[in-house]
Amino acid sequence: MGVAEESAVYLPVDIEEISSRTDSVLAMRMDTSTREDIDGVTPAVVRHLNVLLGEDLGADKDPQVRLLVRKGRTLIDYRERPTESTPTFGAWLYLRDTAALTRRLLWIYTERNGMGTP
Repeated sequence: MGVAEESAVYLPVDIEEISSRTDSVLAMRMDTSTREDIDGVTPAVVRHLNVLLGEDLGADKDPQVRLLVRKGRTLIDYRERPTESTPTFGAWLYLRDTAALTRRLLWIYTERNGMGTP
C-alpha cells in the first residue's frame, strides 16, 4: 500500500444527511437568507458533493454523468467558490447550483447501487 493510499480517508455516502441538507438548501429563499446563512451551509454541501465525486457514478460509460462530474469538479475548485467579496446573490447562486448538482449525483449514486430514490 502506497503513502497516498495509507493517508486516504474514505468518507461514506450518508444518503439521509445529503438528502436532508440539499432539501433544506433548495428550500432557502434569497429574500430571507442572510450571507451568514449561506456561508454557514456552503462548506457542508461542498463536502457532500466532494464525497459523491469520489464514488463510481458511471461517468466512464455515460456522457451525461461525465458532464455532471466535470461540473462538480469545477464547483468544488477553490477558484470557483465565493469569496468575502462575492455579492450575496452570487454566493446564494453558487450554493443552490452546488446543492442541485449534489442532489442529481446522489440520485445517480442511489440508482447505480440499487438503493431507490433518495
